[in-house]
Amino acid sequence: MPTVLSTKKLAPNQRELLLNAGIGLVEYDAIKIELTDFKTDKKKIENAIFTSKNAVKAISGKDLQIENCFCVGDKTAMLLEKMGCHNIEKAQSSEELGKKIAEKYQEMHFNFFCGNKRRDELPAILTENKIDFSEIQVYETSLNPKKFESGFDGILFFSPSAVKSFTQKNGINSVAFCIGSTTAEEAAKHTQNIVVASRPG
Repeated sequence: MPTVLSTKKLAPNQRELLLNAGIGLVEYDAIKIELTDFKTDKKKIENAIFTSKNAVKAISGKDLQIENCFCVGDKTAMLLEKMGCHNIEKAQSSEELGKKIAEKYQEMHFNFFCGNKRRDELPAILTENKIDFSEIQVYETSLNPKKFESGFDGILFFSPSAVKSFTQKNGINSVAFCIGSTTAEEAAKHTQNIVVASRPG
């Protein structure tokens, strides 16, 4: 039976998909997420940017009114909708979202809710196009490296940070299944044997 390692604890339905396909599964959390007790000057925010579900979870339950959301990924969008937020734009990568904002929303001010290890593409595009934005750090990502003695037929990576964490103590000697192109870029520093999901999720 082929066995895969997931660098994130999977949801029961994801676990079932693999097990029903006759694939063995080992899972652990390669990264730790800690929500921070952040402060904002305003309770009402006109335009908010979210590039991860963790940022959405961090603002959940806070006394914030958000008018328009701009986000990356279907899961992030679904989480925002559940909270009653209105999604104006959704993209499959932060670079794509940055380009959409630069093309259509140049006059607006944005609050970018992010983690301490956020990628540079989106802020760089906004800065380049002179778009006014504030960055609010709402969670912290830390690596949780673990050594594995046995090999796997495949490894599932859900973020560039997970790749960094795994490769601190292990090599990638099997197929790296990556959730998106930015994760695949990080994995490409260690292997050419990469499969990227057609849609993040």
